[in-house]
Amino acid sequence: DVQLVESGGGSVQVGGSLRLSCVASVDTIGRYCMGWFRQIPDKEREAVAGIESDGSTSYADSVKGRFTVSQDNTKNTIFLQINNLQPEDTAMYYCAADNRRFEHVSTLEMQYKGQGTQVTRL
Repeated sequence: DVQLVESGGGSVQVGGSLRLSCVASVDTIGRYCMGWFRQIPDKEREAVAGIESDGSTSYADSVKGRFTVSQDNTKNTIFLQINNLQPEDTAMYYCAADNRRFEHVSTLEMQYKGQGTQVTRL
């Protein structure tokens, strides 16, 4: 099993920035895709950004140009840099991992998911 722990959420003014982190319990590099999702109560989960096992990345149209997903290979950690926060970015953000490609599973239930970290617009 893969355990995922997110951190870095908080309250930010519109236009501000945050960096979310997700630490995995195992070395995911080259083995798992990793993704960031967000959920607002009573709304469908949205796949925000993904990073494949080969390092390629993808983004939801709603966050392109503002969010950046990256990874630190030495620390089993992926990041989500949020810039120019907008009111609609307020949500619980989850990190997830899967041994399939993110492009194929982003709309499905991924194999492993963290507990989430809340991002709120002030």
